[in-house]
Amino acid sequence: MRVIFIGDVFGKPGRRAIREAIPFLKKTYSPDFILLNGENAAHGAGITEKIVQELFSYGVDVITGGNHSFDKRRFLDKFDEFPFLLRPANFPQGAPGKGYVVVEKNGLKLGVVNLQGRIGLPPLDSPFIVGRSIVEEIKKETPCILIDFHAEATSEKKVMGFFMDGEVSAVVGTHTHIQTADETILSHGTAYITDVGMTGVEDSAIGIDKNAALKSFLTLLPMNFEIAEGIASVNFVVIDIEENGKAKSIIRGKWREQDPF
Repeated sequence: MRVIFIGDVFGKPGRRAIREAIPFLKKTYSPDFILLNGENAAHGAGITEKIVQELFSYGVDVITGGNHSFDKRRFLDKFDEFPFLLRPANFPQGAPGKGYVVVEKNGLKLGVVNLQGRIGLPPLDSPFIVGRSIVEEIKKETPCILIDFHAEATSEKKVMGFFMDGEVSAVVGTHTHIQTADETILSHGTAYITDVGMTGVEDSAIGIDKNAALKSFLTLLPMNFEIAEGIASVNFVVIDIEENGKAKSIIRGKWREQDPF
């Protein structure tokens, strides 16, 4: 099977880019499944019911999350209504939503797991212990499994790749919004990349207006949270997975919109 995973969608410009890019991605790569991280899709922090419906309408199969998954508190009661919307599985018991799902299409099954790191982020349950338990459960249904590891530290992401090598098809990192150039197939057959990157305005500070971010760094004053405007790009990876769950290849890509203004 072929899977496309799209990096963190940031605000309205990111959603606009997704709408335009997905037809191109489908035509160019013919993916079986399209996944994306949507925790920043609502003005850079959280996600809403309307935006979930919007992203699914473009042909996305699963939306993953992260530390901003619950920022829009009015959406908490709706989270469970969307079976293919995930939040990190290592949130404590009682949190809305779920952390993994098996999606099926055209006779193919893919397990998708969402985990969050603990270095530099709120202290959740161990992503390693929780992740291993979930993977064992999904394996009863399919050997093809992708983990979105939403984490700050590159070391923690890399170790998660090694920890899951041979157990899952892919470990892809999200959260830092900068696409890394270390895509590889690990020694036991797991595709890995430290960070898929961001879907949002290129000329920005990870999606935020660069001038507002610069002023904050220079003065140490609180920053006005302003979404950047301009030409947006979509960072993604394409992963080919064999029937036994081993990754055959991983390539990173970037789609850039034309001047929309």
